[in-house]
Amino acid sequence: MNAEFLLIDISNSFTKLAASSRERLAGPVKRVPTPRLTAAALRRAAGPASGYSAIMLSSVVPAAVEAVEEYAAGAAAKSWKISKAPDLLKLSHRLDLGIGIDYPRPASIGADRLANAAGAAVFHGAPAVVVDFGTAVTFDVLGGGKRRPAYLGGVIAPGLEAMTHYLHQRTALLPKIELREPESAIGKSTLDAMLAGAIYGYRGLVRQILEELRRELRAGKRLKVVATGGYADLIARRLPEIGHVHPNLTLEGLRIVAGRNF
Repeated sequence: MNAEFLLIDISNSFTKLAASSRERLAGPVKRVPTPRLTAAALRRAAGPASGYSAIMLSSVVPAAVEAVEEYAAGAAAKSWKISKAPDLLKLSHRLDLGIGIDYPRPASIGADRLANAAGAAVFHGAPAVVVDFGTAVTFDVLGGGKRRPAYLGGVIAPGLEAMTHYLHQRTALLPKIELREPESAIGKSTLDAMLAGAIYGYRGLVRQILEELRRELRAGKRLKVVATGGYADLIARRLPEIGHVHPNLTLEGLRIVAGRNF
């Protein structure tokens, strides 16, 4: 399959990249730590920019955008010459997203959240909630029905890893933990107790927020709940409230928006 677009999703921790056609993602998703993002790192991960007709970018880290601009322009290395720089489009509310926006200040909506909403509208319809487990966990709400889906707003809460890192950093005796499914709710060690608090407690947070959103939307069983992001599978596996896990929803949303705007 020929790759027309390069999709780039810059989050606080990692940058995800994928090539795509208009119809689907092509090949594996690559990840680069965002603090190490440079034009050279992008070239190593995605190949020369001349291989794509356009780059579709979502970023919540303004300082990292310069690396993508440099990559697209071909200025990363003197020996690297391209005949034509690809078009670079930054996702924003001003583009044709395929959804409406019912929000007082649309310019303040994170680009990744708009990509998630655009992807959810196509794959799952509305009403829907996208739960994105990243550095922060975000809940993005789509209303308006399947024919006229619209972004309504959402919820932002601390991310799972951020919460556990805070405990480690702010206490003398609590260790840094690797997140996984706890064996029991009753921890028999400090590590086990922290795992139980993190995983079970976080599921409780997600469950309560979803309950409140379902009540306000008056959607009942019609509400689709989609999880994405790094810890989506871990948290969703024992949360019946989450009906779908879509690991690459943000990139799929970028692909859909690219197809509507190029």
